[in-house]
Amino acid sequence: MDFALSPDAVAYRNLVRTIIADTVTNEAIDEIHRTGTFDLPALNFALAKHGLLERAVPGMGKGDPIELWILFNELEKAGAPYDGIAVSLMIAGVVNAVGTEEQKQRIIPSIVTGEAGVCMGYSEPDYGSDVASIVTRAVRDGDSWIINGAKMWTTMAHVAKWLILLTRTDPDLPKHRGLTMFILPMDTPGITVKPVHTMASEHTNATWYDDVTVGDEAVLGEVNGGWRTMTVALAFERGVMGGTNQGVPLLTHFTKWAQHVGLAQDPAVKVEMAKAAIDMHVSTLLTQRAAWIAASGGLPGLEGSMAKLFATEAYQREARALQHVAAQPGLLGFHEDGAAAEGFIDYDARHSPVTTIYGGTSEIQRNNIAERHLGLPRNR
Repeated sequence: MDFALSPDAVAYRNLVRTIIADTVTNEAIDEIHRTGTFDLPALNFALAKHGLLERAVPGMGKGDPIELWILFNELEKAGAPYDGIAVSLMIAGVVNAVGTEEQKQRIIPSIVTGEAGVCMGYSEPDYGSDVASIVTRAVRDGDSWIINGAKMWTTMAHVAKWLILLTRTDPDLPKHRGLTMFILPMDTPGITVKPVHTMASEHTNATWYDDVTVGDEAVLGEVNGGWRTMTVALAFERGVMGGTNQGVPLLTHFTKWAQHVGLAQDPAVKVEMAKAAIDMHVSTLLTQRAAWIAASGGLPGLEGSMAKLFATEAYQREARALQHVAAQPGLLGFHEDGAAAEGFIDYDARHSPVTTIYGGTSEIQRNNIAERHLGLPRNR
């Protein structure tokens, strides 16, 4: 593969950097961490104004997966909020891939203009990574579907316009085959949203669905074909669309702090900084590989698993090591006197374990790699 960026890709990257510099202010970052909502409308609208959201939607042809990787790589390196953008663009790509023409016309424009966000209803209180075992039901009633159940970790549900919701529609079929995906407005009657605040400062949500009634226009993909629809989404999510370079702002914050307090030239500290830099470079190359496969017409599900597994566990490893070097100041949070790197060391130490869970746990990624790449038997 060729790691060099084309002149157009370099120009795209420079424009993204300019937009980030203009919109992602220190005040905005402080507010995001205060509220736990990792989304910045000013950034979204600025990217949309230049057509960068539309260009980044997987499969739409306005850009390509290399630009998609560039966008999220720059957002990550800057420590900019991208949770809302990532989910929205991913689901726009799913609608583009498996949705009807009516769905494409009704849903995608609201996303690429920065107007509407999307949240995902996959996991349930009793079924986290074992998504195929969900019990939220959608029952046919004449021309409608009636949905009842509950979901957990529905991040952005409190600000999103659209919801992509995985349900069980045929309990008599094998669990992977009796699922159907829906996409519907969050203001549909019967949806309840309650906040869940996490150790990573993130505001996620628990959601309930009580006799939520929708028509066939809300079915995304085929009836009882929801597993395939979700697989398309996961192929976009893992590796290419963020989550693989979060150690870069950690290292940036740590380095500035270490220089300020006189630790940056300590040989032991330099070793830890070098390890973190190497890990992030490997993460970048693995993610570029997934993006290149997608740009060449493939679906980088396995390669995305490799990138996601390595990058998130490296991030967690780096956060622990640099917090250890920072000692007591590394345990202090935002706005606490004497906090290392203004509290970002503490934040990354709390945030990094979460990244090994969402988007598929490390165990699931290892199973994917073992079974599909190494040819090992299933362990479940």
